[in-house]
This record gives sequence, C-alpha cells and structure tokens, in this order.
Amino acid sequence: MAATSNLELSPPPAFFQSRIEMFDKYKAEYDDMVKAKPRQEISITLRDGNKKTGISWETTPMDIAKEISKSLPEKLVIAKVDGVLWDLERPLEKSVDLELLDFEHPEGKQVFWHSSAHVLGEAAEKHYGCHLCFGPPTEDGFFYDMATYDKKVHPVDYPNLETLSKAVIKEKQKFVRLELPKEALLEMFKYNKYKQHFIETKVPDGTTSTVYRCGPMIDLCVGPHVPHTGRIKAFMVTKHSSSYWLGDAANDSLQRIYGISFPDTKQLKEYKEFLEQAAKRDHRKIGKDQDLWFFDEISPGSCFFLPNGVRIYNALLELIRQEYRKRGYQEVISPNIYSSKLWETSGHWDHYKENMFIMEIDKRMSALKAMNWCATTGWEDLVLTFHSPGHCVMFDSRDRSYRELPLRMAEFGVIHRNEASGALSGLTRVRRFVQDDSHICMPEQIKGEMDELFKFLDKVYSLFGFEYKLELSTRPESYLGEKETWDAAERALTDVLNEHYPGRWSENPGDGAFYGPKIDIRIQDALKRWHQCATIQLDFQLPQRFNLKYRGEKVVEEGAEPLRPVMIHRAVLGSIERFTAVITEHFGGKWPFWLSPRQVLVIPVSKPFYDYANEVRDKLWDAGLYADVDTGPETMKKKILLGEQAQYNFIFVVGQDEMEARAVNVRNRDADTKARAEIMPLDDVVAKLVLLKAERRLENKI
Repeated sequence: MAATSNLELSPPPAFFQSRIEMFDKYKAEYDDMVKAKPRQEISITLRDGNKKTGISWETTPMDIAKEISKSLPEKLVIAKVDGVLWDLERPLEKSVDLELLDFEHPEGKQVFWHSSAHVLGEAAEKHYGCHLCFGPPTEDGFFYDMATYDKKVHPVDYPNLETLSKAVIKEKQKFVRLELPKEALLEMFKYNKYKQHFIETKVPDGTTSTVYRCGPMIDLCVGPHVPHTGRIKAFMVTKHSSSYWLGDAANDSLQRIYGISFPDTKQLKEYKEFLEQAAKRDHRKIGKDQDLWFFDEISPGSCFFLPNGVRIYNALLELIRQEYRKRGYQEVISPNIYSSKLWETSGHWDHYKENMFIMEIDKRMSALKAMNWCATTGWEDLVLTFHSPGHCVMFDSRDRSYRELPLRMAEFGVIHRNEASGALSGLTRVRRFVQDDSHICMPEQIKGEMDELFKFLDKVYSLFGFEYKLELSTRPESYLGEKETWDAAERALTDVLNEHYPGRWSENPGDGAFYGPKIDIRIQDALKRWHQCATIQLDFQLPQRFNLKYRGEKVVEEGAEPLRPVMIHRAVLGSIERFTAVITEHFGGKWPFWLSPRQVLVIPVSKPFYDYANEVRDKLWDAGLYADVDTGPETMKKKILLGEQAQYNFIFVVGQDEMEARAVNVRNRDADTKARAEIMPLDDVVAKLVLLKAERRLENKI
C-alpha cells in the first residue's frame, strides 16, 4: 500500500473502523449459525440436465464448477440458483437447479460491473472520504454517486482513483455477504444519510437486508458479486458528471463517477479503440463540423437546427409522412399547452408533474405537452386509432360511429420534458423534442394492428441498416386500472411477439408505463451499441379516463350501449432529435444520399466555366436535390479535397469538354479512388440521382 498511501486520507474516515467492528461481530454470529445447521445430501441439476451431489450448507456453486472442469472456475462470474443470481462461494442450502454464468452472459456482465462499482466506491472513500449513495451497473460499465463535500471530482483525479482501484484489485479482496436486521443496518450506516434513506424506505420494519464487504469497504447491497476483486483484470475511470440525490434538483448535488472494467486486458484495449471511434462519430462533433446544429445556454436542452441540419430532419419527417400516406393516415396538429385538468384526467399530473413545465394562465394551472401518446383502437369488433390526450379531446369533440373506423390520426408533436441540467446531453437528452406519434390499425382485432406495426418497423429500420430486438415491459408497482385488464393486455402483446419474433424477445418485468404494458424496440448501430427508440404500448386506461365511446353497428340498429375503444400508443422513430443523434453516429457523418444535406458539389475547373457550373447546380436544385458550387480561390485539387472532407456524396467537375457535351465528370465519395471519376450526360445523372433519392438506398451508387 506504500505506493498508494499518499492518495488516501490520513487518518482514514472514522466510519471505516465502526463499520468493520459491526460487520465482524455479526459475521461471527452468522458463521456460528451456519455451523449449527444440519447437513444433508442434496442434488444439483445443471442446465444440460446432468446432476451432481453435494452437502447442504457446505457445497458451493464454485465447488460444482471445479468438478466440471479445472479451468472453468476462473472464467465464471456468478451462479444462478433456481433462477436467482447467487454468489459462487455462497453455500447451497437445498437441492437446486444450477446455472453458471461468465462475463459474456448479460447477467454475468452486470454482476461483474456491479462488483467493479464497489471497487470504485472503496477507492473514492479512501481518496475523498466521501459518503456513497448509489452504484449500479449500466449497459456499458458502471457509476457511483457520492457526496464528496469539500472536494470536487476532476479528470486529474482519474489516475489517482485508478491507482487506488488497482491496489484493491491486486489485493484480491473477497466479497463477503452478510444479512443484517434493519436496526443493525441503521446503526452501521448512521453516518450516511443516503444509505439511511434506502434502509428506511426499502427495508420493512422487522426484516433484514444484506451488506457486502470487500476490504474496508462495506456497502448496503443485495448483490451478488464476483468471488474477489482479483477477477477484475482491467479497470478504467471514464468520466464524471454531477447528479442530484433521487434525481431531484431540489436535493443535494452529488458527484457521479463512471468506469469500465473487464476480465481481460485485451478487452480494455478494444474498448479504448471503440472510444476513439465513438469520439470521431459523436453527433455533437459531427454537428459542429458539418454545420448541422448547436446548443446554447440561452435555451438549455433545446437544439438550434441550422439549414443543413434541417435538411436531415425534414428528410426523416418526409419518410414517415410518405409511409403514413400509404397507410391512410390523416395528419393533425394539437395544442402544446393544456389546463392541468387534462393532465389530471390523463394521469400525467400524478405521475410526471415533476418533469413538466408548469405555468399559470388565466388564473389556472397549465402545462406544456409533456409527452405524446399514440393511437386508440377499438377492442371488440372494431379498431379505432389516434394519439395523445389532446387526440382524446379531438375524438370526443363529436359523436363517433363505427363507420368512421379505423380513424387514423398522426402528429409530429412538440414535447417538453423538464430534464435536470446535469442530465442534458446533445440531442440524446433534451428538454424540447418532437415525436412521430401515430399508427394504423386493422379493423377487427388488436393482433392485426400489431402485425401491421411490425411491418412498419421492418420497412423503416431496413432503410438505415439497423438490426433490432424487442422487450416486453409489464405492469409496474404504481399502475392505473384493474389487474385483470393488465393481464389481458400483456397476453395480447405476448401472443403477437411469440408469433412474429419467437425466441427473439425478452421480458422486462415491472417496467411498463403506468397506463399499460409496452414493447420497447432497441436498435443496434454501426458500433454495436443499442439504442431504445421505437415503442408500442397497449392502453386500456386512457379511453376510460376520458370516457371515450363510439356507436357500434348494434347501437345503430337496436339501441345497444356504445362501445369503448382501446388505445395503442406507437412511435417508430421516437424522438426525432434522439433518432437524428443515433443515425449521425451510425453513419459517422457519411450520409446516404437521400438523407444527405450535401448531396452534390459542382467544381468548375476555371472561371470561364462558372456559368455552366451554376447551370448544373440549378438543374439539380430544380430536381429537388441539394447542390452547391465552389467558385473559391483554392486550386481544383484542394476544392475536391475539401468537398470530400465535407462529405458531399458526389463531386461534379466541369470544364471545356463537359460544357460542350452537356455532361459532368462525376466523382463518387464511396467509390474506389482509382475508379472514382466518370463522365456522364447531365440529364442522365440528374435522373439517376432523383431515383437514388426516391429509392432511399444505403449505397452511394448511380
């Protein structure tokens, strides 16, 4: 520890010793309890059906791994016992089904990164004397929120934290699990108000919860963890940011430190190479380099789209509008500001009030549209579609008949979300954005509606070359409506997923919207990162809350009761801003022709050909294409180089021969350098470019 002693507080924080003394006391009592447990033979069934025998309260998953293969234990991260994650060195208590997971398994990776967060937490406590708050794994590593009091985290601290973390790793500190009663937990963490809050709110009176120890670090944690810190072979602190306690700007401001770790140093090297590529593709950098958009503190979280950025934005809207037209949509526009009465009816006021921009208008509370909702479908014999609480008002503005169904309304609605300033991040986390909320439905049943929505997804995502996967999010703890209604909605979504994507979807329990279950669609970009954009949500609640009804055929003929519609909320692109960020990084700023804000650059070889160059530009522009002429002072070679760096899809060079032949010398951005130039008649090349744009092909080829 000599090499790191100057990085640690001296003396160490006082709570280190009191925590350890309490832990040792209760651990000794636990060990005595385990020793007194009666032993009996148990059966352990492996995933492949093979069975092993063991002794209750003695045999561990690690013991079974050693029986299977001498090399297996070092590859493992965690076990799964009867479907529940379990420490590899925690004794089995009865006969079980056992699964052994390595780092490549998603749950194994999450446990590995959660354990690494504890290592970072230990280093932070030693370096800052901080009070730790929350340290979860993420999709690409982990972070720890902490109150650092007199110190602020700065990038110059990263090497110090890494040095301390690597010392923890080198010591191979064991992760030791201990279960404690609530009153003992409150005593152990009496110095830390954040842990006190978790204990008071998450641990019922008279019950227990767990802590994990590695070295002097003891943390309130349900676990499980890797056997010891030495399993972490590569560790890096990546960044930091501010955060708020419980995500509320009215609470304490905290420091959030991020990290990444791997069981192999080669994986860290590959990750650093990935970071280099990600930095080059960062939509904020490309947006600045290509003059697409920018952000300013005059309106935090709201993007200023420049003319070239608007071209991309409008190309996305045009795509969806054309697809709507094929599917019989009618585009509408609803207000941006509503009285709080509407939000109370919809349920937003109770669930999202803290994320809404609220104001007083005409002596009554109002709020900006918080998020768009999408689509309504009739449940029994007919299906009706429309979106958002505002569309509920539109639907209910007059009497509705089954003869109007399906009613297909679509809107590119502006939405505002009162994000904390520390959460804002380019186009991916903004305060003002637009969603493509709308969908169509089949007239007889929700299943048919879902079938068409999946076809819609396939059509749009194929244009960008995206692979995608689906997650079904089910009833959350706080939900509206009856459990039976939720069960019916979840069955409907499960059935259609099993039909269209058997074995290709997963369940995300408890993560549904408060009004209904949802299918989240995640797309994978060129760097193999996953992004959540599209969503399909089945909602029985909103039609009830707005008392929406329509007259069915029997109502007309026999005077029967009106029917209640069911809503399907749907967005394909999701937030247009977020989707723009995703595709910017996916293409790395090398836009396919139909999306490109710089499609053609015309370069005259000298001044006598300026007029012909402008004529070529005008012909392209009149055909609906984006074209520019470079008449600057640079050499032709330099102009071509600058045009390539600006990512023009095609560069047309024109001189005497081209002018006389009414042709252009075409250079294709993506063609092989030796075969890049090709002379083509102007009329032919314009026709081919118009077709290339209309077909929305990914390849830059005419």
